[in-house]
Amino acid sequence: MRRTLAVVSVLCLAFPAVGAARPLLGVHGGIDRFDQLTGQRSQVRHIFFGWGNTRFDQNFPAGGPTPMIAMIPTAISPLSIARGEGDEYLFALNDWLARRGGAAYVRPMPEMNGHWNAYCAYTKGGRSKGAAYSTASFRKAFARIAVLVRGGSAASVNSRLVRLKLPPISRDLPALPAVRIVWNPQGYGSPDLPGNSAQAYYPGDRYVDVVANDLYYIRGKAEWAAAEPLYKAHPSKPYAFAEWGLWGIDAPSFVEEMARFVKTHRRVELVAYYSGQRGSPWDLASKPRSRAAYKRLIVPLGR
Repeated sequence: MRRTLAVVSVLCLAFPAVGAARPLLGVHGGIDRFDQLTGQRSQVRHIFFGWGNTRFDQNFPAGGPTPMIAMIPTAISPLSIARGEGDEYLFALNDWLARRGGAAYVRPMPEMNGHWNAYCAYTKGGRSKGAAYSTASFRKAFARIAVLVRGGSAASVNSRLVRLKLPPISRDLPALPAVRIVWNPQGYGSPDLPGNSAQAYYPGDRYVDVVANDLYYIRGKAEWAAAEPLYKAHPSKPYAFAEWGLWGIDAPSFVEEMARFVKTHRRVELVAYYSGQRGSPWDLASKPRSRAAYKRLIVPLGR
């Protein structure tokens, strides 16, 4: 067992206090271009990482915006993660976050109640994928990710794993108090079954720092009706829109509604647009009215 490495991270970004009503602003993809396009000064850079991808330094240069790392396992099941079969990757992530220092968001297995994700418990047709992908396995996997990424001595980590009835680890990990774990379902399950609801995947308050939702304006509508219950279901947790965007349509009313939601829901900590990538269906350059609304209403909300 290696010697304990205790890390007290120095925040390069102060997370908003709960109830501050001044969220951080972020974006996925094309961050410099997006900031030039909107006048935003993005504080959070959002990138997806397949399980096993450790190219963190290449994607998050030192001194840049705070990382938000979306973890996407495709070749490993939630049950395998819970059993410790993915621990080496979690050790690598914990080590990189410790070396980088400062604040970060880690977003394990987002949109878990969407059938298009390998780690969803159900197929599109509503059939269970079995024990390896069950919501119970997901909850255990998420909790293990949270425990290992946050780190600590082997003894302290293992005391938390014992509580979860999960296998122990045999090494000390840097403790990362400035890392926030984001639990991010969709408001409605797809398929929309009781067993595939957002709450069916909730691992428990001690493993979640921020509750997030993804919301898109697509085919002429946005599911605001699902955003409100998710916000109310976790009154002690900060809230975020880790992904939101206009899917191939110029609809400033959607931007206006997002601004209203943030202003009237004081626990919103982060609002991250998807996406700043040139030519994508969500590119605000092709949506002049929505871009103008974003500059007028969203940018001034930021810290």
